[in-house]
Formats: sequence, C-alpha cells, structure tokens
Amino acid sequence: MGALIVCLLVCAAITAATWVLSLITNEHSWVDRIWSIAPIAYVGIFAGYAGLADPRLNLMTVLVFLWGVRLTFNFARKGGYRMRSGEDYRWAILRGRMKRWQFEVFNLLFISIYQNLLILAICLPAFTVYEAGRSPIGIADVVIALVFLAFLAGETIADQQQWEFHRWKAREIASGRTPSPRFLQKGLFRYSRHPNFFFEQAQWWIFYGFAITATGVWLHWTLGGAVLLTVLFIGSTAFTESISRSRYPEYADYQAATSAMVPWFPERGRAITQP
Repeated sequence: MGALIVCLLVCAAITAATWVLSLITNEHSWVDRIWSIAPIAYVGIFAGYAGLADPRLNLMTVLVFLWGVRLTFNFARKGGYRMRSGEDYRWAILRGRMKRWQFEVFNLLFISIYQNLLILAICLPAFTVYEAGRSPIGIADVVIALVFLAFLAGETIADQQQWEFHRWKAREIASGRTPSPRFLQKGLFRYSRHPNFFFEQAQWWIFYGFAITATGVWLHWTLGGAVLLTVLFIGSTAFTESISRSRYPEYADYQAATSAMVPWFPERGRAITQP
C-alpha cells in the first residue's frame, strides 16, 4: 500500500472519529485537539515509507515534530483538551447565529471534513519529496530549516505574550479591577494584530520549499495546502475580529493602526481609545 493511500486512510479515520465524537458530546473542537498531532503522523508515514533513509524527509519530520510539540503544549495549557471548557468559543457564537441543521451541516462539511483534509494537505510537500527519491541535503535545505525554526520561535514568542496577557487580565478581573487595555497591543502585537497567525502560515509556506529543493521545480500541486491554510486564516481572522469589535469598540482604532497579519510598523499618530 502506497504512503499517500495510508495517509488518506488515516485522514478518513480521524475525520470520522472527530465527527462522531462531536455528535456524541455536542462539542466541536475535536479537530483542534488533533491539529498538532496528525501532521507528525502524516510526515512520519512518508519518512517511514522511505525507510528513514531520506535525509530531507527525516529533517522535515523533525521540524514538524518540533512544531507539533510546541503547538500541543500551548493548546494544552489553555485548557484545549478539557471537555466542554476546551471548545473554541467561536463555535458557540456561530451556533447561536445558525439553525441547528445548518450548524450540523457546517460541522460535517467544514469542521470535520474540510479541516481534516487541510491538515493532510499542508503536509503533502513531504509526498513530493518522497516521490522525488532520496538525494543529499543541500545549503538551500539548511536555510529553509533555519527559516522554519525562526518562524517557530516567532510563534512561540507571540503565544507566550498572549498567554501572559490573558493571565494578567484574569487576575485583574478576579481582583475586581477593569483591565486596561482590554486586548493585547504590546510586543509582537504592536506590529501585527495576529502575529501568531502569520508565523503559523509562514511555517507551512516555507515547508513547501523542501519540495522545490528535492525536485528543482518551483511549482507543485502540493503547494495547495499552504494556499488553503491562508484562505482559512483569512476567513477565521475576519470572524474573530468581528467578535472583538462587538466586545471592544476601541478595537476599531487598533485595526486602523496595526497590520492585520504581516508584521509591520504601526501607523503613527493613532492612539487606541481605551474605555
């Protein structure tokens, strides 16, 4: 059985499991719980089918493993693996905007099927490398790996800053004080409203670079995973920010002054009006 077929079968099993669990528990973040784990398995399958003898695939597996460990840790400390309280808060809001049958269709087609296929798709540059056959690692591979690690460090810093801010905010509220500011605007968040989103996407775009170094060809169909991931983040960001604006009127000032995703210098002369 080919490596890609095995990955498709694993993806189908995970998709079915996450969908059935969402029906049984009426909790819709099961895909989130495997998001950082499944890619390690998919890339590992390609490396395993190459007999762990392809240095480029082995390097890709190590990088995805590091990515997965970091993301799993961050998700776990926020309570993502807890039942009920670990559900993405946006699903509850979306359920309130949809009829029951509409949300169940959305759950099946988007949350379960589309997102699981996307998780597999972002890993498919490893399939291109697998098909290209074994070849030595070159300088370009080393550069790609270092850039991947730099993006990984950037996302780690952004998530840590967000974690510390929300812990501070929770302490302020517990003490009976009104937090000010009410959302994070410092550190990397001074240059991007969603630096963690940027670095997450950037890692998978640079991951595709291994398909180029393995084949010498710039464009492969396996680039589609990174493209679709960016499309997902664009939609997710728009939805998330609509919620933020409804909660914090001053968020509109932050939007006007700060880049949405790609880190850039904030617009001068614009102050965030706090409540």
